Amino acid sequence: MHSFKELSSTFATHFNTSHFPKEPQTLYAANDYFLGLGGKRIRPVMCLMGNELFDEIHADAWHVATAIELFHNFTLIHDDIMDAAPLRRGLETVHYKYGSNTALLAGDVMLVVAYEYLNKINSSYLKHIINIFSKTAKEVCEGQQLDMDFEKLPAVSLSDYLKMIELKTSVLLAASLKMGAIIGGAGEGNQDHLYEFGKNLGIAFQIQDDYLDAFGDPEKVGKTAGGDIKQNKKTFLLIHALETASTDQQKELNELLHTNAEDKVQRVLKIFRDCNADDWAKKLKQEYFTKALHHLDEIAVLSARKKPLTEIADFLIQRDY
Repeated sequence: MHSFKELSSTFATHFNTSHFPKEPQTLYAANDYFLGLGGKRIRPVMCLMGNELFDEIHADAWHVATAIELFHNFTLIHDDIMDAAPLRRGLETVHYKYGSNTALLAGDVMLVVAYEYLNKINSSYLKHIINIFSKTAKEVCEGQQLDMDFEKLPAVSLSDYLKMIELKTSVLLAASLKMGAIIGGAGEGNQDHLYEFGKNLGIAFQIQDDYLDAFGDPEKVGKTAGGDIKQNKKTFLLIHALETASTDQQKELNELLHTNAEDKVQRVLKIFRDCNADDWAKKLKQEYFTKALHHLDEIAVLSARKKPLTEIADFLIQRDY
């Protein structure tokens, strides 16, 4: 069994090749540039781990992992356009460097090439894998639309926010594990438990992300605290604060959401703490993490084979950056 770190290093080497033709260079240079920015590569490595949980890693798992990473980067290119973001990982985004029209095409062709990799896999499970991949791709788009819709709403319920996070973030993690499991020969019950493990882990991961944006150490997180607050993003913390705050606190919060005052972040964070949103978020994260581990426990393989997944789950949820 390989650790996440080992598989991550091997996948990075495997993925570090041009996935596109040379011409037109004005299009494909944008794709090569964006992939060159790097990334955590969590989802494709989860696919490899899903395979290795049940059997030795098959060549098809590398094709599917590559398709997953290309799909994820397609979503990032388009997300940056929608957010009008000038930087990603400290460097210019594709639409800033190459223009929005080329960026759109670069994202589109990245998705097409992802399907070309899927078409290389064994015909015995090709249809099943493509069905899961396509369903997940649609759900990610639905989650992104809901996220944009929420920006225009004065308030969002926790259940609606959870659904959006499930679609936008969790299902791709879950599907990556499940597709790996299919290639590894897992039965349906084990596939489903692994999917639920990934889905609940993804939600816990996002809760931790929201928490770190507000309360993390800026030096460790690598960005100024309160970025979500400045952008008035509906996060787990804001939703909980709006639901539990006193009338005066709700009034102040709503006023702060419509201002760019210099002390905005500090004042919102004080309300979050006064409403115990920080402790509540930690408990909610633990709830979803516990659900994830329950589904991992239910998978019918030797515990030793689950160790790498348990370790990466612990790392993702306990991280402070």
